[in-house]
Amino acid sequence: MIPLNTIHVALVNPEIHPNTGNIARLCAANNIPLHLVGNPGFRTDERSVKRAGLDYWPFVDLRKEADLEELKTRLDGSRMVYFSARADRLYTDFEFLAGDCLVFGPESKGLPERLLSENVSNALKIPMISGNVRSLNLATSVGIAVYEALRQILARSANRTL
Repeated sequence: MIPLNTIHVALVNPEIHPNTGNIARLCAANNIPLHLVGNPGFRTDERSVKRAGLDYWPFVDLRKEADLEELKTRLDGSRMVYFSARADRLYTDFEFLAGDCLVFGPESKGLPERLLSENVSNALKIPMISGNVRSLNLATSVGIAVYEALRQILARSANRTL
């Protein structure tokens, strides 16, 4: 069983409601709080958002913050880990810890360059072998990041109890 609040997922100004619905379902399946930061480009009560989460929507620990500063204040003590196709560090070269908040930007433009440059050590990318694609789907990226973070955290937890 994954401990409640092992990690957090934050979507900054998400734009595509089916992505958010899929991410909400992923979070519900793993007891991970989902933070919607800023202004989503849709209402969370829209039918398509709930349809993507299916009947799991009531199990989503959904939280809303006005901006990244409010998120940081509410998750005091948590590291913010920023994901971007423009980051230099691979997500597999990062040691995830319980309490980390995985932060993703809007689908059309990602996180601001200034935020990434101010947080180089916590700015991560998921590699893409082909140079023909600008970025991965947001829900896919969140899934990759969440399961790598959980894999690391749970592996360390299992090793401590041996």
